[in-house]
Amino acid sequence: MVSGFVTLIIFLLALGGMIFVHELGHFIAARWAGVEVEEFGLGLPSYRIATLFTWQGTAFTIHALPLGGFIRPKGENDPTIPGGLASANPWKRLVVLFAGPLMNLITAVVVFSFLIASEGMPVTGSIKIDTVSDNSPAQVAGMQAGDILLAINGEKVTEIESAITIIQANLDKPVELLMDRNGEEVTLTATPLSSRLKSEGALGIGLGYPTRPATFIESVSGGFMITGIQAATIVYLPIALIQGAIAPEEARFIGFKGIFDMFDVAVEEDVTTRQEVTAVPTGAPAPRPTNWTLNLIGILSISLGVMNLFPIPALDGGRILFTLPEILFRKRIPSEWENMVNGVAMLLLIGLMLFVNVMDFVNPAQIPTP
Repeated sequence: MVSGFVTLIIFLLALGGMIFVHELGHFIAARWAGVEVEEFGLGLPSYRIATLFTWQGTAFTIHALPLGGFIRPKGENDPTIPGGLASANPWKRLVVLFAGPLMNLITAVVVFSFLIASEGMPVTGSIKIDTVSDNSPAQVAGMQAGDILLAINGEKVTEIESAITIIQANLDKPVELLMDRNGEEVTLTATPLSSRLKSEGALGIGLGYPTRPATFIESVSGGFMITGIQAATIVYLPIALIQGAIAPEEARFIGFKGIFDMFDVAVEEDVTTRQEVTAVPTGAPAPRPTNWTLNLIGILSISLGVMNLFPIPALDGGRILFTLPEILFRKRIPSEWENMVNGVAMLLLIGLMLFVNVMDFVNPAQIPTP
């Protein structure tokens, strides 16, 4: 059992790291564009504890709320200040605004590339039992991690989706499972239960494919592909809600407590599977340890990057939207209008964040098993 304190440390480091990387992207792009940055703060803007050092006019500081970081560019909202962000060429402002979300997406590519390199490429054509939950129908039936699922009720299965379909069609009825265990065929009988939570699975097993080592090209291209698919899914989410393809409760916002709960589940599973690996007798097939925490960091990095690019005032995407008329029509929206809209939007966003975080306690979201 992992203590809440350990999970809290991992949660703060992961979330703070994502925010820090985002701001680092803005900082690097601002320096490239010749925009002066007055301060790069470690932690959220709050009481300044200390100034570490000053480099090329930028003060690197530590603040009281140790979560992420922020930058304070010169003339961020005032185009009359020379050398500031608001007075810079619109193309340069565009680069600076894009750089933060881009760094989050690059982080996700790195995370998923690393996961593919460490876990290998799936080999389709057979289904592997990756995990077996405690006190589940699968465990009662004698299923083990590492077993290869060959057939269900005499029907050969080679794809995970088809196996899930057959299991769901036989809820609360015994099913016969033909397994390959270390080259020997084993027949087991288990009963998938409709009473189990969706996040637990009717049988309580995690399905995957056997893997082979991934090449460097496969790892990187796979990292880009997973990041692209996840980003497109987030962009499509509002459309899916409008179309009714997704229920509102399945796409609700969660705050810091909800994210912490997700880390709690992920860290607990990662630690547990690693303990199980070390406990396996020598020579016996060992279950593969999970990497849910890294997966979660990758998904949250994509969410942070994509959400910041949504055309919402006060976010990077909203500021980009205000920059486009100057690029397309060579006519700038008055800075007073832009600052007023961004200010009102920021107040509304703060109100939304407060509401979402309160709802995390009043009506906690059901955290699915990854």
